[in-house]
Amino acid sequence: MKRLLAAAILTVAVVGTVAGCGGKDIGRDAALEAALNDAGVSESDTTRLQVSEDRDDGQKVYEIRFDVDNTGYEYEVAAADGSILSSDIENQDDGTQAQGNVQNGTQDDDQGTAQNNGENAQNNTSQGTGTANSANVAVTQEQAIETALSRVSGATEQDIRISLDHDDGVYKYEGDIIYNGVEYDFEIDANSGTILEWSEERD
Repeated sequence: MKRLLAAAILTVAVVGTVAGCGGKDIGRDAALEAALNDAGVSESDTTRLQVSEDRDDGQKVYEIRFDVDNTGYEYEVAAADGSILSSDIENQDDGTQAQGNVQNGTQDDDQGTAQNNGENAQNNTSQGTGTANSANVAVTQEQAIETALSRVSGATEQDIRISLDHDDGVYKYEGDIIYNGVEYDFEIDANSGTILEWSEERD
């Protein structure tokens, strides 16, 4: 009888411990605060702020993105304790990466590399660089920005990143808008001004 009672107590203790570990979560606000503190900025300084949840190697993480002036920040923060798992800082003017590190080796290298390559390509021509003016297109970059922003009420030029791309003989503007935690990806025909693709991704 004592053995059965001891086994029951041990089972309850183990289940309670596992449940406690699995349920620990600092929350979105605390994760954002950890990223902002690491970057040395306040939330009021940021634009294009986006916080989303994901899982990495079985643990819950928060993926946090934001811009400050012409610098883009990306963080992966552990939900369990708020530790910074990875961070990338990128100059948005020329797409060059200013700083990047993976502290605990939890970031998937292939995925991270592909993501950074895509963002570097996307940001090679940021707003106001004038590359669109050197191409033979009917729609200026400013007009494309106005077209995209007209689809997102309240968004401004601080919330958009855009570049001119030449694919299969066709010029088009590609970019995204991050506003109120929602990411809008788009493609706009650089000669007709028609929106070719538009998608929304919420946290």
